Parts: sequence; structure tokens; C-alpha cells
Amino acid sequence: MEKRTIGHTDLAVAPLAFGGNVFGWTADEQTSFQLLDAFADAGFNLIDTADSYSHWVPGNKGGESETIIGNWLKKSGKRDQIIISTKVGSGLPDGKKDLSAKYILNAVDKSLQRLQTDYIDLYQSHYDDLDTLIEETLEAFGQMIKAGKVRFIGASNFSPERLTQSLEISQKEGFPVYQSLQPEYNLYDRETYETQYEPIVNKYGLGVINYYSLASGFLTGKYRSEADLSKSPRGEGVKHYLDERGMRILKALDEVAEAYKATLAQISLAWLISQSSITAPIASATSVTQFQDIAKAADLKLDSSALYKLNAASAF
Repeated sequence: MEKRTIGHTDLAVAPLAFGGNVFGWTADEQTSFQLLDAFADAGFNLIDTADSYSHWVPGNKGGESETIIGNWLKKSGKRDQIIISTKVGSGLPDGKKDLSAKYILNAVDKSLQRLQTDYIDLYQSHYDDLDTLIEETLEAFGQMIKAGKVRFIGASNFSPERLTQSLEISQKEGFPVYQSLQPEYNLYDRETYETQYEPIVNKYGLGVINYYSLASGFLTGKYRSEADLSKSPRGEGVKHYLDERGMRILKALDEVAEAYKATLAQISLAWLISQSSITAPIASATSVTQFQDIAKAADLKLDSSALYKLNAASAF
């Protein structure tokens, strides 16, 4: 399988990342192990999680996803085949974000314990912390890298201005440099990434591991009217996609999917994989069958007419 390098690192990843937010939430440990086995057996290697997953589930406190991944790594013995990407700084009471040196130097050790590993391949600032100096955060990351606990760092959910500021400070002061960005990006949600973030990504050579790749399930074709919203607990979050542009995108997906004898999810992910600035879109599954379906996207090469049709339908 074609591998892509994240930013200026030696992390070579298959073009689809598994989103670990489902572990300990909609997938129990047994199901999670089956999913991770199927993922690794199919030749994929990038697992994305966060130390806060899945604190939103009643009875959970955060760290459940990392714990399940750690148990699987120990059981499977596949640590050397897997790129672990986790995040820090969110899931605190009152929605507070914390990227202070004290907080993240403590948090990294807890993540390492849960993941049952000596090092994290890609450690990401989950959300920006406007109360902490950028220099303090980057210096703390430098300590972790020097100690061998972290290999590379990335950023998620930063404003374009703060992302650029962080990259410039790293270059000027000699701090570790963010090598990746984790933004929201999919066939419907294009404008913010393409107009505000992609120029930064291209200028600094960042890897991009985008989330909401299937627009909360809308791009699977499961939701085509308000009557469909009750099909899933996530349904209400899809409501805003049910506009004229959303319907136009689904129509184009239907046509391309029919031509390729593929599912809408496969085409949506294949479109993302074909974008020059994208390293590996994140997608989740809660059953092996569901995973096997989306995995086929990695082998789908959309031709210029299919890409034109999708680009035109989703134009903003």
C-alpha cells in the first residue's frame, strides 16, 4: 500500500487513519481489538486518539481509548508496526484547555502508561490554550522529545494565526516544530480548510490528518431527509447538511459511486485521499464489516472526470 510521510518526519503512514474516539464508547474492548486487528492486517498503521477520549460517556473519565489501544498493543505485539498519534490538553472540567508545561509533562507520562509504550510517535496539542505562552508549550514538548517520550509534535484545532505564530516561533527560537495539522475537512466542509489552512500547510510542509472525513455520517448517504435523522444518535448533528448544496453533493456521490461500483463512504474518502495536501483522513468504524467497507477507499483512484464532478457539486 502507498505510504505517505507526515510533514518533515520519518513517519510513513498508509493513507487512512483509524479514529480511536469510538474505543470505550461505541466499541467495547473486544470489538475494538477486532477492529484494530482488521486495521493492521489490512496494511494500515496510523491510529489517532486523545487522552480525553471518551470522557463524554457517562461513567468514563477520559483515557479509555488509550487504555484499550495499549491493551491491544501488548496483546498483539504490533507496537513496531503502528504509528500512535494522541492528543493532550482537552477534556478538563468546564471545557478548559491546558497546554502549560506542568500539565503536559504530567499528561504525557499518563498517556505512555495507558498506551503501554515507551514513546508516542506524534503528540498533538488538542486545542489551543490562549492562557499559556506558545514558547512554554513548545519548550515542554522539547523536553519530552529529548527524553525520548515523544518523537514528533502536531497541532489540532488551532486558529490559522496561532498556528502560523507557533511555526514561526519554533523556527526562530529553535523549539520543536509542529509537523502536522488536524483540521475538520470533508467534501462538504471545504471552505475553511482550503482558504485559511491549506496555504499554511503548503508553505510549511505540514502533514494533514483531517477529522469528520464523512461529515458525521452525512457523506455515507444515510441521511437524505429530516425523517432520516432519527436513524442514529448522531443524526441531529447532520441536520445542517440537508440543504441544497448537501443534496447536490449526494447526487454527485451517487453517480460516481455507481460508476465505480463503490459506496458513498468509499468515494468520499477516496476524494480526500486524492487531495494533494492531505496525508491521511481519519475515519472510524464500529464493526469489522464497516471497517472493511471504508478501507477499500485506499485502493480507489478517482479519475479526472469523477474529481471534476465532485469538486463542482461541492464548490463553495
